[in-house]
Order: sequence, then structure tokens, then C-alpha cells
Amino acid sequence: MTGAHVRIDNRLIHGQVTVAWTRRLGVRRLVVCNDDVAADELQCMLLPQAARGLPTDVLSVVATLAAEPGADAMIIAKHPEDVFRLVEGGLRPEIVNVGNVAPRPGEKSSMVTRSVAVTADEADAYRKLAAAGVPLVTQLLPQDKPADFVSLLDRKGL
Repeated sequence: MTGAHVRIDNRLIHGQVTVAWTRRLGVRRLVVCNDDVAADELQCMLLPQAARGLPTDVLSVVATLAAEPGADAMIIAKHPEDVFRLVEGGLRPEIVNVGNVAPRPGEKSSMVTRSVAVTADEADAYRKLAAAGVPLVTQLLPQDKPADFVSLLDRKGL
């Protein structure tokens, strides 16, 4: 299964996604993909409201795979582990954009860019994605130049 745009962003739905990225990519549907978020009734109710009228599903990893999001969808995963599980399940993204990843409270992380924090476990998950043939870039906004994410991990010693 290929086609959907994939972004790792632990803020999930916010203005950069609903305005800048959806317009640039021609996205007509958002899919928030994370098991914990999909099990949270409040987030399932609030996240579609934050999408500014764009049809939005909040799904587990398994449900996301079953939904088979197409080329007009953007999958927003909360963590790299979510994307790795999607890839294991058959999703073949052309590219994964590591967007905004705030530090997780109580976990030691390194700032790889001004908007992306990475723990040692997350670095392993990103490297597993890259080893599976998934190109990883970081690009905060569409007008920014994409940077190879694995190279940035290398520079930080992660």
C-alpha cells in the first residue's frame, strides 16, 4: 500500500498541518495514527475539530492499515514506532517527514533540530525505518529545504 503522505509530529493536528501542509500536498483527509490516541475518547472528539473542516480519522495502527489511506491523505503519526509498525504492516511511504517532535516529559532526549527532540529509543526506531528503505527527512514548513534525517542523527551521535 502506497500513496499517503506521512508525517511524524507528536503535536498531531495544528496550524502547520491544517494550513501549510494540506494545501501544499493537496491533502483532502487527515488520519491520526496512534493506538493510545485512538483509545482516548476526548482526543477522538477534539482532534477532528482542530482540523478546520478537513475530514479526519483518529485510528490505531491496525485500523489505519485497514483504512488504506490514499494519495490524498496525510497520516500523522505521534511517534516513529507508529510509522515502523505501519511499514511492517505493508505501508510503503515515498517519504516520511519528521515534523515537530517535542521532548517527552521524563525522558532524556537530544534536540536534533530546533523542533525535533529524539530519545535513544526513538533514534533506534528512525534507524529501523531507514533500514527498511523508508526515506526520512525533516522539513518544518513546505517552504523549508528538507534535510536528510539520518544524517542529522549521525551528527548528534544518535
